[in-house]
Amino acid sequence: MMISAPAVTLSQATLAGGCFWCLEAVFTRLRGVHDVRSGYIGGHTQNPTYPDICQGDTGHAEAVQIVFDANIIDFSMLLEVFFATHDPTTLNRQGHDVGSQYRSAVFYHDARQREAAHQAIANLTENGVWPDPVVTQVVEAGVFYPAEMTHYRYFDRHPQQPYCMAVVGPKVAKLQQYFIHAIRTEG
Repeated sequence: MMISAPAVTLSQATLAGGCFWCLEAVFTRLRGVHDVRSGYIGGHTQNPTYPDICQGDTGHAEAVQIVFDANIIDFSMLLEVFFATHDPTTLNRQGHDVGSQYRSAVFYHDARQREAAHQAIANLTENGVWPDPVVTQVVEAGVFYPAEMTHYRYFDRHPQQPYCMAVVGPKVAKLQQYFIHAIRTEG
């Protein structure tokens, strides 16, 4: 008798929490994640570029779009990792990165994701995980513009770059410390 593997159920999540290099480096390491693409979402400028985003007046956030197998990792687990690896209490800022392009946001793709995001924020608040209020926006996903290829797998290609060492590396280390059970074992 042949046992068949469960069907792959690919889903999509779009999250913003500061620099997309950090988010991409974290989420690419999770078991069940098939792809992570850095890009821009939530603004009013069509086809924005990185220099446009850095000016801070396009309304877009740096974000990642994650394609994941819901049979292996669910959206709630992605949110758990998301809220543990960035500071969701600082409005339009992550560390020294300041501006609305660095805001914390969950761009939901359906009602289940919207509810899961609100529930995650309520749980963080109820449990006093953060000393300050969570300011993460929960908004419907709109057009996602992929970032330029120079940003793709940035941390993996430039681990010795000063920003990667000071900012991205500690977030990956936090993932490895607290979510070892969720990290992929293959490359």
